[in-house]
Order: sequence, then C-alpha cells, then structure tokens
Amino acid sequence: MSKTAIVIPARWASTRLPAKPLLPLVGKPLVRHVWERCSKVRGVDAVIVATDDMRIAEAAFEFGAEVAMTSPRHPSGTDRIAEVAKNLVGFDIVLNVQGDEPFIQPALVEKLATALREDKKLEMSTAACALDPADLANPNCVKVVTDLAGNALYFSRAPIPCDRDGDANPSRLRHLGIYGYRRKFLLDFVKWKQTPLEKSEKLEQLRALEHGAKIRVIKTKPAGPGIDTPEDLKAAEKFLAKR
Repeated sequence: MSKTAIVIPARWASTRLPAKPLLPLVGKPLVRHVWERCSKVRGVDAVIVATDDMRIAEAAFEFGAEVAMTSPRHPSGTDRIAEVAKNLVGFDIVLNVQGDEPFIQPALVEKLATALREDKKLEMSTAACALDPADLANPNCVKVVTDLAGNALYFSRAPIPCDRDGDANPSRLRHLGIYGYRRKFLLDFVKWKQTPLEKSEKLEQLRALEHGAKIRVIKTKPAGPGIDTPEDLKAAEKFLAKR
C-alpha cells in the first residue's frame, strides 16, 4: 500500500511578514497551529515541516515535528515540497499544506488524499470554497471554475465566470492554496518551464493545466483566515477569540 505525506513549507523570508512561521498566535508559533491540525489527519504516514532556516527548524523540533532542511533558493513552496518528496521513497501521495493556514480542516486534507487514492489517473487535487461577492474583483483572491465532474477548467485572478447578461447568477468559487500531488507528477512538474498562462496570471497551478493534467477541486466551507499581513494576524486572533 502506498504511503501519504503532508509537507508544510515554512520559509523565513516574507515581504509582508518576515519570520511569519514563528509569529505567535494565542501563545503558539503559527506553524505549530498548522502542524497540530495536520497531525490529526487520518491515513497519513508522515507530517514534515520543510524549511530553509534553522530558527524555524529548532522551533519545530521543540514541539515535536519532523523537519526537513531545504534550499533557500527555491522560487516557490512547490519547489520546496518537491525537494522533500525526492527523498520520500515508498510514498505515492504528497500533500502541500501552507504554513500560514492555521485553521485548515483535517477532514479537508483527508479528502484531497482520498481523491488521489480513488482515481489513479488523477495527478493533483486542491480545494475551493464559496466566493464572497466582495472579493470578485480582488486580484489577490484567486477564482476557479470546474467542469461537471469537479475538475478544474481554469484558475484566474480575474472575475470568472463572466455573467454576461447578469441573469445566470453562477456559483463562484474561491481557490484555496492547498494541494495534493501524486509524487511522480510533482517531481515532473517542478522540472517544467513556466507556461504562458502561468506567467500571465502568476499562478503556477496553470502550468499543470497547460500540460493537460487533471486537477480535482474539492469544495468546502471557509475555515478561517490565512495569514499574509499583520491585519490577517489580528483577524485570526479575533477569529479564535470567538470560538
């Protein structure tokens, strides 16, 4: 039986929030919240924090995480994940859970893995939730449209799909930055050059679509704010205070 790993990319450098993985959220480093949630996912054989900085590694060791040191030169979290995946011999599924998603639902992570286990032709899985209409024109909020089987047709920073006559009222989806990969596909993916649509939208998942890969989109409910800015951190603290 193939094995499944969750890899949490956590880098020190961040333009908007330096040392983000170690920022305290109700007394715990942000990355610890993510790791604790991932540790509750059923059917997973390893949960690994992948970092380029010993300060993050030491903090992760202190709360009991398995750590993989990776190159500081990776252009994206996916490349960092792939470096770890090279050494995961015997593993077939690799899940990428960002280190700034402290409210990620373990059940959602399980669903991404299950989709890959049940459909052997599937190469990737990801997630989406209902889009807040206020974010429709926000380019920092990535939208996704799917086919009738739930596979991604396109990801965009633009408002998609277009409701030309204003009478269709389409259900719009916000893409969530969590991914499941078949390990072999992941290792191939990071070797491919950037593709035209990827360069235009600055969305690397489009590289997979442009190569003809099938990406299953798991629909879920919004779990809580991701952390990209100081304002997000304050919102997360308020979110936890209400629970």
